[in-house]
Parts: sequence; C-alpha cells; structure tokens
Amino acid sequence: MIEHPSRIEPARLDETPERITDLIAEISSSSAILGRALHPRTALTLADLVRIMNTYYSNLIEGHNTRPLEIQRALEGSFDDNFERRNLQKEAAAHVRVQAKIDRLMAAGELPEPASKAFICWLHREFYLDAPVDFLKVDDGQDSFLMQPGEWRKKDVSVGRHIPPASSCVEEFMDHFASRYRLEGMGMSAKILSIPAAHHRFNFIHPFPDGNGRVSRLMSHAMALKAGIGAHGLWSISRGLARGLESRLEYKQMMDLADSPRAGDLDGRGNLSQRALLEFTEWFLKVCLDQITFMSSLFSLDTLGQRLSIYVERTEDLKPESQDLLMEALIRGEVPRGDVPRITRLPERSARRVLNSLIAHGLLRSDTPKGSLNLSFPVAALERLFPRLYPET
Repeated sequence: MIEHPSRIEPARLDETPERITDLIAEISSSSAILGRALHPRTALTLADLVRIMNTYYSNLIEGHNTRPLEIQRALEGSFDDNFERRNLQKEAAAHVRVQAKIDRLMAAGELPEPASKAFICWLHREFYLDAPVDFLKVDDGQDSFLMQPGEWRKKDVSVGRHIPPASSCVEEFMDHFASRYRLEGMGMSAKILSIPAAHHRFNFIHPFPDGNGRVSRLMSHAMALKAGIGAHGLWSISRGLARGLESRLEYKQMMDLADSPRAGDLDGRGNLSQRALLEFTEWFLKVCLDQITFMSSLFSLDTLGQRLSIYVERTEDLKPESQDLLMEALIRGEVPRGDVPRITRLPERSARRVLNSLIAHGLLRSDTPKGSLNLSFPVAALERLFPRLYPET
C-alpha cells in the first residue's frame, strides 16, 4: 500500500464536465438569493435555527437521534436525567457552539483557511472543549484510551473495509491536504469544486481517533462560507447528507465509492479513481443545490408570512391582530414596543395582551424588558412553521 500523500490523489478533478459546471453555476446563483429579501435580524434568527437543524442531522449521521427540543434545552443548560441522553445533548450543544463560532468568524472577516491544519485541529479541540471523560474514550477493538482533542491519531485504524494512512504518516498527509485544498487564490468555481473532494479526502485520511465525521461536516460548512455560497448560514450540507437525494443510504454508499482505487489507464493518473471522484462530486453538489433550493422555498418572505398567519389562525389563544405584529417584525426586523397599539389598531391594554401572548408562545422576543421585539421561532412550533425541515416522527 502506498504510504505517501499522493495516495489521496486525484485531490481535484482535472477536467470539469459541463454538467458539473452547470451545477456550480446553479449553486452560486441560488445561494446568492437565499434569504436576500429577509431583514438581517430575521436572517440571523433563522441562522440560529439552521444550526440546530445542522446539529440534529450531523448527529443522525453518527447514529444519534437527538431531537431539536432536546438540543434547544441543552443550549439553555437544561439536560435530561438519563445519562446517555444527557451526554448526547452535551455533544449536540458543542456542535451548535462550534458552528456559531465559525459563522461569527466569517461575519467578522476572520475565518481562516478551512482546510489548514491549524483550523482543523481547532475544530476538533473546540468540539471536545470541556467534554466529559466519556466523550474522549476511544475503543478501537483492541485497546481503550483517552483521546487528546486537537491531536492527530497515534494508532493505525481501519474504518470498515477502508485502511486509512498509517498514524506515523498523518502529519505528512495533512500537510498535503492543506496544500491541495487551500482556497486562497482560487476562483469561485474552483472553491466550490474543492468542497466535495476535501470532504471525502479528509475522511479518507481519518486524522483523529474519533470525531472525523463531525469535523469534516463543520469544515465543509466553513468551506461553503469561504467559497461564497454559505448564504449567511441559511442552509447546511448535513441535512442533505443525512437524507440523500432519494435514500438515506446514499452518503455512506457514495463515500465508499470515492474510496475506489484507479481502474485502469482511462481512470485518471492518481492512486484513487478519477471516475469515482467525479461521480461523488456530482452527487455532493446535487445535494448542496437540493438543500439550497429547499431552504429558499422555506425561507421566502411570502412563505414565512403565510405560515405565521396560518399559525395564528390555528392557535386558540392568539388574537387575529397577532398577525399584524408578526408581519411587522418579519418585514422590519424589529418592532418598538411603543408601536404595538398602532400596528394592532387596539387600545393600549388590549394591544399589550396581544403582545404578551406572542411572547408567551415564543414568537416574539426581546433582549431587554423594554427593548424592541424580534421574531423568534420556538422549537415546539417548528413542525407547523417549517414542515419537512425534520423527518416525520
């Protein structure tokens, strides 16, 4: 077996068929308009929602079904009495926290190269920051040990049928990885094209004892932001990877396919199959486009307005005037408390009751007792406000 960084070649596609360039163009244009009509404050609130969704699906890929309400409670510091459920909640909260840091770094113009060794180690270290000892225990079937967050693995491993590079070579492989997927200096199309390949090749190297899948999905999120298709955090790849285009089995199947060795002289010049990388890239980009399209329909201004109105109509203790307040918050981003009587066209006391009901339902919130009010999307209302965001239960 080749124990040289060239083992992950081809790291990028040598030639890009027209169907791939068309996909890249669609992703670029679709992501550019996702959420464009929304007020920035509303978009930020929805981005918080997407982080929880992303965490739910990333956990689901790992075989952990941590429900959105459990994740929300964990973020509020409320954990299940059951030991295993509590640990899953802590794991989910860590994922949300790290993705929020990535988003803040991007917003501040300080997001590093997502494929750099320093950033990847930071992702792993941050994910396991303050993790209980149980999170760090790794059992490889022969031995049990405590993982050191942010440090490359020191043992050789096997992942199903795949044998990743020897632990002694991980540093060298990750140097090559960082070089091949450095986005600086690339055009937008090349950056987008790098995301699927980097996602697979990172998992192919499997640089950490555990947590590689989560790190790869967080890295892919960061790469999408850097490539200019992140739409301010209003979509995420994890939902698409967990659901697939037609089957939930697709992600594992396509990752296994991309592990394939080169099949003859007509299959590229690297160690791995160029044809398989092309097929994986096309699938991955289709998943990205599918998710951007889905979130665009879900987060359109008209759709949000309609669903908020329907929610009010079907909720007994919400008055019809609630719709006016919610629409004002949706369009303007915030509602000054003093404007509530004018917007609802009700006497002050009646207007205050309408406002308090919306706050009690979690549909409006304020940072201070007397501050302006912003839209909020409570987890308990997600299935009604955003159908198909999560699997049916």
